[in-house]
Amino acid sequence: MLLIRHAESEWNRRFGASRVDPGLPDPPLTREGIAAARAAARALKSEGICRLLASPYRRALQTATIFADVLGVPIEVEPLVRERCAFSCDQGSPPERLAAEWPDLDFAHLEPLWWGGVIESMASFEARARRFLERAQGFEEPQRIAVITHWGFIRCLTGQEVGNLGAVRLRLAPRGISDVLVNDRRIRG
Repeated sequence: MLLIRHAESEWNRRFGASRVDPGLPDPPLTREGIAAARAAARALKSEGICRLLASPYRRALQTATIFADVLGVPIEVEPLVRERCAFSCDQGSPPERLAAEWPDLDFAHLEPLWWGGVIESMASFEARARRFLERAQGFEEPQRIAVITHWGFIRCLTGQEVGNLGAVRLRLAPRGISDVLVNDRRIRG
């Protein structure tokens, strides 16, 4: 499974310049982020990706849509891989607004405040990441799945920090074994 951080969002651009939260809830990608996502998607063609899982945040959905268009694969909206709600960018959009923007995707399984609405505790965040790993162990051909997610989620699962469009390969152990390999390094067990 390939964990990929979304492309540059307007929040990333502004925060990167000032290191001050710019107060942008659920921001879109920048023009540069869109162009970079197209290039990354083209580079991903050789990976044999057959399915995309995407966080419900707009920046992840925009990135996933670009990837899906280039790769010709479906997108599944997966709230377990969302970012830890801690900054303004982590205040999401209601499912009906997302459905209006992405009418071909299914948002029916999302709660109205799927992002939590308040700062998520680390214990809750880690438990959610474990639930995703448990679910992922049942996926068919996990090596052919790309997950469009976030800096904090990737860091929580792997201990690695990645920039926009950074990727980490996650190899799941056989079902019933709690080890997870990241870039061939054991991280859980």
